[in-house]
Amino acid sequence: MLLANTAATVALLATLVALLGSLSGAHLDPVVSSVEALRGRLAWRDAIAYSAVQVVGCCAGAILANLMFELPPSQGSTHVRAGDAQFLSEGVATFGLLLVIIGHRRPQDAPWMVAAWIGAACWFTASTSFANPAITIARSLTDTFAGIRPVDVPVFVLAQVIGALAAFWIGHRVFWPPGSREHDAATPR
Repeated sequence: MLLANTAATVALLATLVALLGSLSGAHLDPVVSSVEALRGRLAWRDAIAYSAVQVVGCCAGAILANLMFELPPSQGSTHVRAGDAQFLSEGVATFGLLLVIIGHRRPQDAPWMVAAWIGAACWFTASTSFANPAITIARSLTDTFAGIRPVDVPVFVLAQVIGALAAFWIGHRVFWPPGSREHDAATPR
């Protein structure tokens, strides 16, 4: 089941990032949009608007998936995703995703690099790499193997935020040399 889910996720993610990258920056994840705002590459009002649309879109997608498989439109998940390993895994998955996004140099590399990271993280993390608060919230609406209990959502989102902020901090030091536009925009004055 995980292999099929991972393959579908990788294919769909690479396609969406390639398709939407030049239109909107392929903003599919609230922590990505927030880090782009921290980097000075996206206005905060746009990051907030994107985040709201991302959550609504992911929830609509979860409802659509439930309906496609003849399930009730919305179910409260009972799939337990709790504990230190899950928290650490989500932080690591999100950290890596944001580092890939921050560190890639050519726009044409983003689709395969993002998809490859998420696909690999589905296997090497205990959490199966949600790495996206909007997806995390949406997955609480399905009681399938992909779900997450609503009570576990806040801890996952906290881990994702911590992972994203750590990637921003490390990325600022590793990928943006002093004097670059990104370094100057992201350095507190």
